[in-house]
Amino acid sequence: MRPVRTLKGNAMALDILKEKGTPIENQQFDWRDLVRVPISKLNDDAFTRVRIILMNGLEMGALRCQHSFHQMNGDLRLPLARVRRVEAFQQTLVNWLLPPDQSPLETTIAYEQVAIEVTAHVALNEPDPYNAQVYRFGMLEDFDHLYRFSALLDRLEGKDANNILQNYTDILPGRPTAVEHRAPEDDLREPYALDAAPLTKIHALTITNAEFQTENYYKNIGPLFADPGARMLYAEISSIEEQHVTQYGSLINPSESLLEKWLLSEAMEVYNYYSCMQQETNPRIKSIWQRFTDYELGHLHLVMDLMRKIEKRDPEELLPKEIPDPIKYESHRDFVRQTLSQEVDLRARGTQFVPADQEDLRSINYRERLNSKGSPSTMVAAGYSWKPGTELRVQSESLNLA
Repeated sequence: MRPVRTLKGNAMALDILKEKGTPIENQQFDWRDLVRVPISKLNDDAFTRVRIILMNGLEMGALRCQHSFHQMNGDLRLPLARVRRVEAFQQTLVNWLLPPDQSPLETTIAYEQVAIEVTAHVALNEPDPYNAQVYRFGMLEDFDHLYRFSALLDRLEGKDANNILQNYTDILPGRPTAVEHRAPEDDLREPYALDAAPLTKIHALTITNAEFQTENYYKNIGPLFADPGARMLYAEISSIEEQHVTQYGSLINPSESLLEKWLLSEAMEVYNYYSCMQQETNPRIKSIWQRFTDYELGHLHLVMDLMRKIEKRDPEELLPKEIPDPIKYESHRDFVRQTLSQEVDLRARGTQFVPADQEDLRSINYRERLNSKGSPSTMVAAGYSWKPGTELRVQSESLNLA
């Protein structure tokens, strides 16, 4: 059953409390269904790839949380297993849409584009000013990661990162990766209130899960490189992604019940699949986002029923009646540049952000120990400045040398 949607201005509004989506017993797959024709590395819009990478990360986050819940609560094990099986199939279908001719390093460029553009949207639309600051802070660090990996792509593969980015995202230094290393005490943030706006909770879950998948990806592929500089760069940036997961995860209120966290997680997935569906330019991929919006609505209402039965709580009190305005998959270049000019010198001190000269000594000492024999991110990007057509330029230089 397809959800009925009503127009709200120029956008589509979805009443997630009324629309129940596809019942879980009807959420079925076969192998040909799971393994689809992948997108084109160059011909599909870059934001189609952004959406695929984001939703793969969110599905991995759902699986990770549900496996944890499975270990904590015996009464929920069967419903968790049923939903988790579908989530696992959804993750496979989504992740297998990535093109096979895209190198792991090119996929890395795409991961950083996800981190920049999605976090920029969240920072712009977050209703809580403190949380918005947290997202801006992390965004500038991901922006610098893109620059470092672009330099590595140029050096190792002779490729222009803009072939992946398609001119949506700048390739410039951000807050230098070498100064991003912080003591754990300076990576914790203040959690949102239990009565915070639903969008605040959805944002925190979205970015935490996206960053967690980025960390996992870098830790998995980093050892596969033969080049020692690449191996060290992935080690360095994956450590920053661990810090980001700590930072964003600490925004989530630890006092929420297990069922409350599961409910919000399902609402977050509905919101993100719906956002993808609204803006997808590839009709074949759009139909997948539509289908999984319906599937996640089915999961959401299953958890709503569990909350009513087990906790005797009204889940409607925790959810928005209509889905919030969807994520805008578009270039946030002007916002990123403005944030860079105003906040690049901020540092974290405890749960707050301060000018660089007020940074706590514990983080300075921590960073100096890590960088005592040099910074991989600094070495990889030494002398690098992005220019259009890098691949052609490097090939020409090779011919001249020959």
